[in-house]
Amino acid sequence: MIQITVIQIDNYGPWTVTPNPRRESDLQALQSRLYADLNLMFGSHKGLVFYTRFDNLIAITNGIDLLTHKRIQESIRNRYPFTVSMVIASAETPYEAQKLATKTLQEYGSAQDENRREVLDVANELVMDGYVQIAHIDINNITGTLTDIVSAYDTYVNVNRVKLALMEELLNYNALMFFIGGDNFMSPSNGMSEEDFIDIFNKINEKYGIELKAGIGIGKTAEDASNLADLGLEKIRGKVVNKNVCTLRQDDFLESKMGVGKIYHPQV
Repeated sequence: MIQITVIQIDNYGPWTVTPNPRRESDLQALQSRLYADLNLMFGSHKGLVFYTRFDNLIAITNGIDLLTHKRIQESIRNRYPFTVSMVIASAETPYEAQKLATKTLQEYGSAQDENRREVLDVANELVMDGYVQIAHIDINNITGTLTDIVSAYDTYVNVNRVKLALMEELLNYNALMFFIGGDNFMSPSNGMSEEDFIDIFNKINEKYGIELKAGIGIGKTAEDASNLADLGLEKIRGKVVNKNVCTLRQDDFLESKMGVGKIYHPQV
């Protein structure tokens, strides 16, 4: 089971134009700070936050309890001129979990309802001992094929083509996908296999001529899974494995005797 928290700014649309439209540069900066602060707050508990539309965010929160959510919510209220609502849900796949969390949040009223403030609820159950699977997806040699050859905007367009194709293909497996900068994407993907990713990458390569690779991490928390995914990607780059997908599981790693939680890479 994977635990997802859907985060939504309360009554944000009307606030941006009350009493007058606010400067767009200020709004962009405010949204960016919120994303950064939420990642730092959830990250301190081994969670991971992704933006969707900046006023709406999705967090992977396995192992994070209701009280911690409440404290984060209170901290946002103290730092920002608005509040946020949060609903937590769990399911076997990320898509189903976020869908359930969203439905529960919608039952409390519209995102632009001035009377809906700081909703905090659990749609079904918290996951304190489940697992998270995250794929870190990377475009092969984007510097040599795009960045150093075509304009900055043309590179951006090509990256977004890949992003949309990945989102659509991964949705067939009830997986989510988020752009994380550069030519990198992260996909919470519980239930997917290496073969599923290879099939998707082959389809995208045939359509756009762009090759992809992915490290896949499976761990107790979003932090554990994403760290393992990064290590898997490095194995591919270092040609330690001879395919474009590499899965690493937390259970296959030895815990350090020198400190709890540190992951050691086994001998290849």
